Amino acid sequence: MTSIKEIETHTKARMEKAVEALQHDMAGIRTGRASISVLDHIRVDYYGTPTPLNQIANLHVPEPSLITVQPWDVTQIAAIEKAIRSSDLGLNPANDGKLIRLPVPPLTEERRRDFVKRLHAIAEDHRVAVRNIRRDANEHLKKLMKDKSISEDQEHTALEEVQKLTDSVMAKLDSAAKSKEKEIMSV
Repeated sequence: MTSIKEIETHTKARMEKAVEALQHDMAGIRTGRASISVLDHIRVDYYGTPTPLNQIANLHVPEPSLITVQPWDVTQIAAIEKAIRSSDLGLNPANDGKLIRLPVPPLTEERRRDFVKRLHAIAEDHRVAVRNIRRDANEHLKKLMKDKSISEDQEHTALEEVQKLTDSVMAKLDSAAKSKEKEIMSV
């Protein structure tokens, strides 16, 4: 990277990706109501290939406490059930030969706390990623300064801009995590 503008643009893009990744990871954490996004990370052994569940079946939420999984290939029902049971979601699938029903039981207080702990760990991983992105940007700026491509004042101003960007992204991460925590803890 050869200019301050390039570094700032690249840094901003990477930090926005970290926010998007947090949103995606948080979608996989169960709350009290049914949502097909909790099944996003489930992989089914589809003829020897780990395949995302949403690529081999239709997923629906017909009512707030039920998810239905309708496989396109009914011979895969056993494999889908096995994948759901072995996940850490705590869901118990029931099938009628063509359709898998996943009743979503209300969460106990202890289970809610476990999910909140997992949420905090995920959020912290993304905060670390943002701090690493900031470090990389600062190193690039210092290298430009060392190569005499920019002045000390320009470097100082750019470092402040990177810090402001980092602070705003951290605030986004924190507010997203807080809203998800509130959603998990609400009965």
